[in-house]
Amino acid sequence: MKKANGAPAAAPRGRPRSFDRDAALERAMQVFWRQGYEATSVSDLTRAMDINPPSLYAAFGDKEHLYLAALERYAQGRRESLEQILQQTPSAKQAIERLLLAAAHDLTSADCRGCMLSTAQCGDEHLQSALAERRNAPKRALKERFQRAVRDGELPRSTDTGALADFYTTVFQGMAMQARDGAPRKGLVATARAAMRAWPKG
Repeated sequence: MKKANGAPAAAPRGRPRSFDRDAALERAMQVFWRQGYEATSVSDLTRAMDINPPSLYAAFGDKEHLYLAALERYAQGRRESLEQILQQTPSAKQAIERLLLAAAHDLTSADCRGCMLSTAQCGDEHLQSALAERRNAPKRALKERFQRAVRDGELPRSTDTGALADFYTTVFQGMAMQARDGAPRKGLVATARAAMRAWPKG
């Protein structure tokens, strides 16, 4: 095709490839989960996300903000799963047993790298604070469920629901650390069963 003056018309530009922010964040999360924050470079991230550094900075800010977004993505998935089990399981005791046995299975599956929140460490004080906040969220959810169990008569009125939530959160985090170090599923199931024997007697 030619312009009116006889010069060839420029070929129309192809539509630029759309940027799937959600998919890119998922890939970044997997890199951080596998390598940790400090061992992950920007080039590791851009290679996994299939973008260049300017696109990363434009979409997420810097490496720190990308890590925070990845942590939130992981934590959101955990919160949704936890809330579903706590709401749908008839009793608090059954819910905790289900959570711990599921953790024993999931943490030792072939494609699992442990719990991203439980095993992550950062030298940066701000990032460590963000990790601590997200680690505490499940504990708050457990405490609320235990308080409901007290109101319903499932747990004794004398139950310290905060201490009980601390205990089972610590059990889960310990299982995650053991799984990271290669503990077998059988051992984690035994830990879960032992933890359930500590359930307060009515």
